[in-house]
Amino acid sequence: MACLDRVTGLLDDKGLPYAILPHREAFTAQEVAHASHITGWKLAKVVVVREGLRDYFMAVLPASAHLDFGILRRVTGRKELGLATEDELRRLFPDCDAGAMPPFGALYGLPMYLDGCFRSSKESYFQAGNHRELVRMRFADYERMAGPIAGEFCLHESLIEAQH
Repeated sequence: MACLDRVTGLLDDKGLPYAILPHREAFTAQEVAHASHITGWKLAKVVVVREGLRDYFMAVLPASAHLDFGILRRVTGRKELGLATEDELRRLFPDCDAGAMPPFGALYGLPMYLDGCFRSSKESYFQAGNHRELVRMRFADYERMAGPIAGEFCLHESLIEAQH
């Protein structure tokens, strides 16, 4: 089953309203936001993080932000963190295009941490398995259904620029 079908099936089973938004093919989170004509602060990007050799989890943050591993270590209590490789992503998400994983850790048996930047959003946008479509839904519905662990671990562009 395609990833998009799994996500929409999950949303349909819960009776949650959503929309599928097609866009031109795009591969990075910022390109997806641009192609979809939405701000990168509303587009959730999924970063798959590995602790040690085999313990994976999802960190979900705005497309416009960067992951701060130091803060993520403190928030999660995990120590040896690194990014999952493309081979690992293909193995963990066999029904998704590389880099287009949906922010639903439960679909893949992975814990998921959601950055607090989304708290003020009324709507949530995310890729659902491919590089040509987004899902839009109410943030409150997404958060209630996905059940993420909340935290604050992203580094905003303005902070990155100030460091340089």
